[in-house]
Amino acid sequence: MWRDESVTYQVAHRSPAEIWALMGNADAVHGLYYFFMHALYSVWEGGLVTLRLPSVLAVAAAAGLVGLTASRVAGRRAGVVSGLVFALTPEVQMYAQEGRSYALVCALVALATYLLTRALTGSSGWRGHAAYGLAVLAAGLLHEFAVLALMAHGVTVRAARTARQVRRSWAVAAGAAAAGTVPLVVFSAGQSGQVSWISGPGLREWLEIAGVAFVAVLCAGYLASGAGAGRQDPGGGAGFVPRLALPLALLPTAVLLLAAVHEPMYVDRYVLFTDVGLSLLVGTALSRVFTRVSALAPLRGRLPRAAAVGTVAIPVLLALTPVMLQMRTPDSRKDDVTAVADEVERLSAPGDGVVFTPSRRREWRLSHPAEYGGLVDLALGTGPRASASLQGEELPAAEIRSRMLAMDRIVVLSDPPGRPEDAVEQEAVKREVLRTRFRACSRAQVKGAQVTLYARPGKCPATP
Repeated sequence: MWRDESVTYQVAHRSPAEIWALMGNADAVHGLYYFFMHALYSVWEGGLVTLRLPSVLAVAAAAGLVGLTASRVAGRRAGVVSGLVFALTPEVQMYAQEGRSYALVCALVALATYLLTRALTGSSGWRGHAAYGLAVLAAGLLHEFAVLALMAHGVTVRAARTARQVRRSWAVAAGAAAAGTVPLVVFSAGQSGQVSWISGPGLREWLEIAGVAFVAVLCAGYLASGAGAGRQDPGGGAGFVPRLALPLALLPTAVLLLAAVHEPMYVDRYVLFTDVGLSLLVGTALSRVFTRVSALAPLRGRLPRAAAVGTVAIPVLLALTPVMLQMRTPDSRKDDVTAVADEVERLSAPGDGVVFTPSRRREWRLSHPAEYGGLVDLALGTGPRASASLQGEELPAAEIRSRMLAMDRIVVLSDPPGRPEDAVEQEAVKREVLRTRFRACSRAQVKGAQVTLYARPGKCPATP
């Protein structure tokens, strides 16, 4: 479990009234997800399995919906390959095993994309449009950036030469979904300070974004060239898949990157659903390549076909295996809450003080209270539940100082060296007292965290 999953776990175990109160101060954008997880834990207290199972099932459903969408417009083989491409995408696998809302949002956008495809291919009445609107609304209420999928779908509807009534029905459904998310967007704007940590993409992320865009455009160009036209093409001529999938693959990311002119907003998980569009493009293009190769050199019989598929699939799986294994280890996350708790239990003794610096790292404690048993939180004034906050409210700096000076030993949990230090008064006092009145007895580095035992001079435990 890492810090974001820890937030899900501890908030989901609050009462509905406490979750509602929290939304007034923080994390309103995740409120619906917290209520959903609270209901799930009320039915089944399964720890990490309960925490992550919705994401696993959501990605499985999304893979099926990607397959159904591609199958509808480009044939069964394209559907199977597109679903497999989606399921094997490393980013998708990452969030399939994480207890946050992003996989659920992705599944709902995949559902909306499938329903839009049905509408544009002429086999969806008002019920289909209503279901589409509800899917987008649910996605937007789980995370407001899902409304960016509406922009991509709008480009698709505009590009598809379809009946005016279909366009009008889509506009009504999309407008209703967008209107339904407006209250959340307006309210959560007042909590924008929570994402002040976003600094924009680094070099590696820019390369990944550019690589995804290149692959998407390349596949779209191939499909639109005539070699890859879809089986059912309501727009005629150029193929439907590029018009459906390319805006979804690129537009939401582009909008968040452009938003950096005002404030950095891009984080890859916020637009995980763009992998739906990318998978449709890549899967359909691969299917068409197979069709063309088969036409040039027909593969008759199951054995030759299996050999051809294996020749392509086995190297891909071998290349992806190290990535898939690594992302299932604690090293793939920013921190490891469980390892931090174990280290605290090893270093501390009952009656020791504990200090979190910065204060938001108190999250490391909230999902593992047993390992911190007997420790006195020296800076905490009001707990998270009572204060309707994520990590609680800290005491004034002067009181923190006096409580720290009353201790002989303090366990300090902090970020690894080199991270920026908070400038607020409480944090400055913590650092000053530790520097002038205590000495570091032992220090342990764990994934994404540092655990240090401080003691008064002469009070450090004897080293074995």
